[in-house]
Amino acid sequence: MYADPWEPPQVLVAVDLVVFTVRGSHLHVVLIERGIEPHRGALALPGGFLRDDAEDLLAAAYRELAEEAGLTARHVHLEQLGVYGTPGRDSRGRVVSVAYLAIAPRLPEPVADTDAAAAGWVPAEYALSPAARLAFDHREILADGVERVRSKLEHSTLATAFVGPTFTVSELQSVYEAVWGVRLDPRNFYRKVQGADGFIVPAGPARRATNGRPARLFRAGPSATIRPPLTRPTGPADQEAHA
Repeated sequence: MYADPWEPPQVLVAVDLVVFTVRGSHLHVVLIERGIEPHRGALALPGGFLRDDAEDLLAAAYRELAEEAGLTARHVHLEQLGVYGTPGRDSRGRVVSVAYLAIAPRLPEPVADTDAAAAGWVPAEYALSPAARLAFDHREILADGVERVRSKLEHSTLATAFVGPTFTVSELQSVYEAVWGVRLDPRNFYRKVQGADGFIVPAGPARRATNGRPARLFRAGPSATIRPPLTRPTGPADQEAHA
C-alpha cells in the first residue's frame, strides 16, 4: 500500500506595518479603520495580502503603506519586526503575516485609501489599552513594535532625529519620556547623555530661556550607537532615579 501523497497546506501571506512618530510629547502609531469584513469598523495596522507570487515582501509592505495610509519610502524606512502565524488569527484562513516597523520624525497625516475607511495617528498608549478595539492580533504586534522602539532608544542615537538641528538636553529628554512612557530625573539624564561618547556635542551659545538660566545647546554627535547604553527605568519607583 502507498500512502496518500502529501499536499502542502493552503497558507496566505500578508504584511502588517507598525509606523511610529512622536507628536505632542507622546508616541503615536498609524492605525486605520477597517472598511471591510472581518473586523469592519475596528482599528488595525495598515497591511494586506501579497498580490501574487512575484511580489517581494518588502515591496508589498511599501505598497500597502501607500495604499492604506498614503505614506511612501520617502517618508519612512521599514525594517522587519517579526512573523506572526498563530492558527485562527484570521477568520479568512491560515494567514502568516510578516510585520515591518518604522519610526521617523515629522511624518505627515496619513490618508486612507482602498479598503481603509479612515487613517490617522493614534497615541500608542491608547491603542494598547482595553478601550481600543484592534483587529486580529494587532495588539500583540503593536506591543512588540513599542518594545522594539523603546529598545532602540537605549542603544542608538535615534532620539536626536526628533529634535531640531540644535537642541537642549531637556528637549532630548522629552523624546525619551514620550517613547518610554516615563518621567526621568533631569540631572541623571543630563549626566548619562553627557557620558555617552559621541552622542551629543556642544553647539554654540546657550539659548535664552523665558525664565531661569539660559540652556546650553547641543547637536547630534558622530556616533550612531550609545556607549554605555541608556537604560530604561525598571519600575515606577526607579523613574525619578534613573535615565
